[in-house]
Amino acid sequence: MSVHFSKINKLITAIIAITAWVAVITQLNLDLQLHKGVLSATETVIRFFSYFTILTNLLVAICCTLIVLNIHSFFTRNNVLSAVAVYIIIVGLIYNAILRKLWTPTGLQLIVDNLLHLVVPILFLLYWILVVNKTTLKWKNIFPWLLYPLVYLIFILLRGAAADYYPYPFIDVVKLGYAKALQNSGFVTIAFITISLLIIGYGKLVGKNPIQS
Repeated sequence: MSVHFSKINKLITAIIAITAWVAVITQLNLDLQLHKGVLSATETVIRFFSYFTILTNLLVAICCTLIVLNIHSFFTRNNVLSAVAVYIIIVGLIYNAILRKLWTPTGLQLIVDNLLHLVVPILFLLYWILVVNKTTLKWKNIFPWLLYPLVYLIFILLRGAAADYYPYPFIDVVKLGYAKALQNSGFVTIAFITISLLIIGYGKLVGKNPIQS
């Protein structure tokens, strides 16, 4: 079942879609400018899409855009939107708890950084709480929801082995070795499972929200 397309739904999703698209596109432009003359445009783009943050914000943008356009698809299903809520929550939690202190962005980069890691996660979580029908959520949803981060991890490890580049320090095999990197990945997996349990548990508790009707 896809999410209900009400007027308030469209308003909320339009705001989130615009915010996510602006953040992703602006970050890509900043990266291209930063690495100009140092990395090829192709390598810069590949590295850009190697970040879970970028991929997940892009996923949020796509889901919300389809909802605004009344296009029912896999990405507008309630269970998929709930999975995306898990992913974007993880983006916000890990960045703000671990990664934010590792650098000090300024100017436009600071604005985009906060859009990607704070504003979009909060907006989409509120959207999920207020709009998405949660009556179809089941505990077994956790297993398919883990496929996206698993595929991402495999891609990062293969890409890192080939290009000697890892987007996040806690999975940098060159500096940490495979044992430590995989151990850190295990901790992140526990975080995914925990947030998934909370999302599903909350969904079962509240069910369909009246704001949808």
